Amino acid sequence: MSAPETQRPHRRDTATGVSAPGPVRDARAPIDAAPVAGDGDDPDRAFAASAQSAAAIAAPTAGLTRVPRWPYAWAVWIPLSQFAVLGLWLAWDWRVGLAALLASHASILVPVFLPRARVYAPVLARLPTAAREVWLTIDDGPSDDTCAMLDLLDRHAAKATFFLVGARAQARPDLVREIVRRGHGIGNHSHTHPQAWFWALGPRRMRAEIEMAQTVLTGLAGRAPRWFRSVVGMTNPFVAAPLRTHGLTRVAWSARGFDAVRADPQGLVAAVERDLAPGAIVLLHEGARHGRNVAMIAALLARLDALGYRSVLPDADAPDVSADERAGPPGEGTAAPAAEARAAR
Repeated sequence: MSAPETQRPHRRDTATGVSAPGPVRDARAPIDAAPVAGDGDDPDRAFAASAQSAAAIAAPTAGLTRVPRWPYAWAVWIPLSQFAVLGLWLAWDWRVGLAALLASHASILVPVFLPRARVYAPVLARLPTAAREVWLTIDDGPSDDTCAMLDLLDRHAAKATFFLVGARAQARPDLVREIVRRGHGIGNHSHTHPQAWFWALGPRRMRAEIEMAQTVLTGLAGRAPRWFRSVVGMTNPFVAAPLRTHGLTRVAWSARGFDAVRADPQGLVAAVERDLAPGAIVLLHEGARHGRNVAMIAALLARLDALGYRSVLPDADAPDVSADERAGPPGEGTAAPAAEARAAR
């Protein structure tokens, strides 16, 4: 069963390292008319085709990669800073030493809670583009909201990266595969989402959180995530080492609407729009207790369309999945879209 659409395969902008969908599909098409496997098609074969295409994607462009190069640099500068404090304390009076001690401890602790701080690990907070393009990132899934969000994204010809929690992905593997099948990206958002204590995790627990999620998501999605988002944006000294091991880039954001705690669609849109600019990385959530995440994303997508912004994916997230690959194996209703996709290339 074919869908009424005119969408073309992804095309990559070599100057910015991002990939965007082609022209918007017919607005008259219903939400459930997004490309799906034919009624008689085998969904496993459809997913395998998509995963095979995704596996051929190159790593992120050099301009976007933020894999830590010196994950243990903190083990040098933190002790040196304390020796400097001791020197000031001995060379001057205790008032100077105490002020230096407090300042040094603030420089160690405060960056842990700043999502865009680069003290303990490099971070990507904006896409390098002057075009009216944004990167939508959706945290905390998969959840009961995932399918409805995928339908909304399809209707607006938009793409997003879902930063998934490993344990939740294990419990709902079909949703992870559906995200990939529809051409969206997958990111690592820890294995258990320890919101209250992520900032204070030691090296062993931090590595386990990142590595377990990476293993689960790689197995389910058919490709290893390239992106990592810290829980609540917090990054302590022990995050960088596992990121380097797995070639992960830490991703922050430049626009957000606090949709994990507020349930006001128009408030979300207004908050995001204040910080909206070319290359913005927008932080969104799914599965919040208030139950309004789908309505809020619907309002935001409509506003982005009105403002002329496109939702794009970085290269590493953007599978070049053609219409025939997304619809599953060749069969009734797939020949015409396949020919159209080839002609578009």
